[in-house]
Amino acid sequence: MKIALDPHMHRHLSLDELPGKVAELGYEWIELSPRADFLEWFKAPRVFPERIRSLKKSLKANGVGIASLLPMYRWASNDEVERQAAVKHWKRAIEIAVELEVDVMNSEFGRGPHPDKGSCYCCHTGSMIEACEDAWWRSMEELVPTFEKQGITLHVEPHPEDWCETLQPAVDIIRTVNSKNVKFLYCAPHTFYFGDDTKAMLRQCADVLAHVHVGDTFNHRASSGLRYILNPPGTQARVHQHLDIGQGEVPWDDFFGTLAEIGFDGIMTACVFAWEDRADHSGKFMRSEMQRYIDQYFK
Repeated sequence: MKIALDPHMHRHLSLDELPGKVAELGYEWIELSPRADFLEWFKAPRVFPERIRSLKKSLKANGVGIASLLPMYRWASNDEVERQAAVKHWKRAIEIAVELEVDVMNSEFGRGPHPDKGSCYCCHTGSMIEACEDAWWRSMEELVPTFEKQGITLHVEPHPEDWCETLQPAVDIIRTVNSKNVKFLYCAPHTFYFGDDTKAMLRQCADVLAHVHVGDTFNHRASSGLRYILNPPGTQARVHQHLDIGQGEVPWDDFFGTLAEIGFDGIMTACVFAWEDRADHSGKFMRSEMQRYIDQYFK
């Protein structure tokens, strides 16, 4: 198992400083999420040969590896120009992964076109969901052969506001891709968008599960949905947190116990984004807590 850190809360550090910080917090692996000087959100990668060489040097010096690269592009946009640009950016990101000797990439199903396009950004109307799904399949037809050729595995997660934001149909869609290079990512902070039975859900996706994100959240469906107070009343905004373990309502004994039961041996990433004023403390705490649960259940 690779225990990694998503260093989003340390994005103020330079790319070369990041491996040292990750090592200081107790991790040997990074899940490198979007940042302005590398794989920028929705834009072409900001990567050139010297940046690759410098990052590899820093990783080696600090004894840290990249468990996964996390690009975010509009590969599910029903605007064909946007979709084609996303596929182009994906192909360049795959080249970067190969240059860095990284064999895993992960991403989300996607939220459709840019909001300035005048379409439903959240994809919650039936016609938009269908259009986004069709666009995503077109992108996968182009990209899966590249992942397979380059020996890179893609881990995909459903995310609140995506065209696919629930455990099902996400798991069956991954199975339908029918490639050993496309797997499922279970994000614990999205637990209550998936359902309430953590044990059953992890068992359901066991055959394609390769990656988990660890962070706590509240059950937004409990107490008539009033865990969050939002205006105007009845808004369909997708709200969730990425908190330290124990600060929300995810059943962690069920989570780690079931992962051990199904023989999980993939990537486990600490994904906490709520405490930028104490990012170091949060990172160290999460590393310690994940190890405590692993030692308890993975025997």
